[in-house]
Amino acid sequence: MSEAADLFPQGARALVIGGSGGVGAEICRVLARDGCDVALTYYSNQGKAEAAAALVRDEGRQASLHQINIEEPEPVRQLVEDVASQGGIHTLVYAAGPLVPLIHLSKVEPALMKKHLLQDTFGFFNVVHYAIPHLREARGSIVAVQSAAQFRYASADGLSVVPKSGVNAIMKAVAKEEGRYGVRANGVALGIIDAGQHPELIKQGFIDEKYVAAAAANVPLKFWGAPIDVAEAVTYLASGRARFVSGQVINVDGGYHV
Repeated sequence: MSEAADLFPQGARALVIGGSGGVGAEICRVLARDGCDVALTYYSNQGKAEAAAALVRDEGRQASLHQINIEEPEPVRQLVEDVASQGGIHTLVYAAGPLVPLIHLSKVEPALMKKHLLQDTFGFFNVVHYAIPHLREARGSIVAVQSAAQFRYASADGLSVVPKSGVNAIMKAVAKEEGRYGVRANGVALGIIDAGQHPELIKQGFIDEKYVAAAAANVPLKFWGAPIDVAEAVTYLASGRARFVSGQVINVDGGYHV
C-alpha cells in the first residue's frame, strides 16, 4: 500500500476539527498528501484557517473552511450535514482544545474546569454523535488527539488531562460499539510538540526556558517533537494501513510516557 490512492477510498473526505492550529494544519496537509479532501474547522482565527486550507490545496486536494463553536450541538449537527453532503465523511480527526494553562488542580476554580470540559470533552462528544451515521456509511474512522500526560501525569496539567481522558473514553466507546459497522476509533497522545500550545504557553509566561530544558531532559529522546510527527501518526491510523487497528493510542511523545 505505497501509493496515496491506496491509503483512502476514492473521493475520501476528512473532517478535521481544529484544523487551523499548528498541529491541526499539518494534519490537514498530510491527509491531503495521502489522498483526502479536507473540511477543516476553526474557532476564531480565519487567517490561520485559510493558511491551513492553502496547504491542502497545494497538495492537489479540495479544502473547505468552517467556523464553529463545538460546544453547541445544533451548529455541530449542521456542520456535519453540510460536509457530508459534499461527498460523505470517511475520516473524523479531532485536533481541537482550548489553551491549557498550567495550574495545580487545587487552584483550579470549578467554573474553569467546567469551561474546559465543555470545550473539549463535550465538544468532542457532539461531533462524534452527529458524525457516526456518516462514518458507518463510509466504514471510516475517528482519530482523536489526546495528551501523553494521561499515561504519565504531569504536575499542574489537570486542565488538560481530565478533559482529554474524557475524549479517550469516548474514543474507546466508539471502537467497542461501532466496530460492527466497520468504524474504527483511535488516538494520538501528544507530548511536547514545537507548535500549538507549548510556544503559546511560553509567550504567556506559564512556562520558561528552564521548564523547556527540564522537559526535554525528561524525554528519553531528549528533544521536542514537530507537527509532522503527529500528522504522520494520525494519517496512519486513519488510513487503510491501520485497517485492523482500533481502540489504540499512539504516544507521540519521544518516550515520555514510559
